[in-house]
Amino acid sequence: MYDVLIVEDDPMVAMINKQYVMQSPEFRVCGMCRDGIEAREFLSKNKVDLIILDKYMPRMTGLELLTEIRKNELPVQVIMVTAANDSQSVEVALRLGIVDYLVKPFTNSRFNQALQNFISRMETLSDTSSLNQRMIDDIINQNSKTEITEYPKGIQQVTLDRIIEYLKSNSDVELTGEQIADDIGVSRVTVRRYMNYLLENRQINGRMNYETGGRPCMMYRYIN
Repeated sequence: MYDVLIVEDDPMVAMINKQYVMQSPEFRVCGMCRDGIEAREFLSKNKVDLIILDKYMPRMTGLELLTEIRKNELPVQVIMVTAANDSQSVEVALRLGIVDYLVKPFTNSRFNQALQNFISRMETLSDTSSLNQRMIDDIINQNSKTEITEYPKGIQQVTLDRIIEYLKSNSDVELTGEQIADDIGVSRVTVRRYMNYLLENRQINGRMNYETGGRPCMMYRYIN
């Protein structure tokens, strides 16, 4: 589960953001701060995976806090949620390595897509010790996708696309979950979740192989 810190000076907006975050079982809100100084103090004492960060706040702005976070190399990701839509603010935030940039007012589905972008990035970075070019491209380009598709919890577009592309390129053979996981560089638990999703949507065939000489295993093949 990922710990989320909400940094927002408007109590109503902060509560809305909290409700949006709590809709996803992968996240929990570990704190709420009214400005950058409060957030800086909170970060000095607590582990945080993701910050939902406003720009316009008293005492210390969101961009000032983000600059300090990067300067101090804190291991935390940031989603900007702000009314600032000028090109300079967006450019600075992107340069400081944000996961996503949401302009108020935004929809619940767009907020959820930002959370899914975060999960995709973290899954890609944690599932393997080294990244190939495709994985790096997926991380860098994930925010450029404009089409928003609703998926079940735990299914992200970036990982799904990578698995489907691999299955298509090997559609002439049956594959085990272990083979898929090892070849594309994700965990076997992750592959099992995506295989179940693809089976439910009839994009792949699956059969139990009892001829392994040991424990039976599932065999998968993409449906052309």
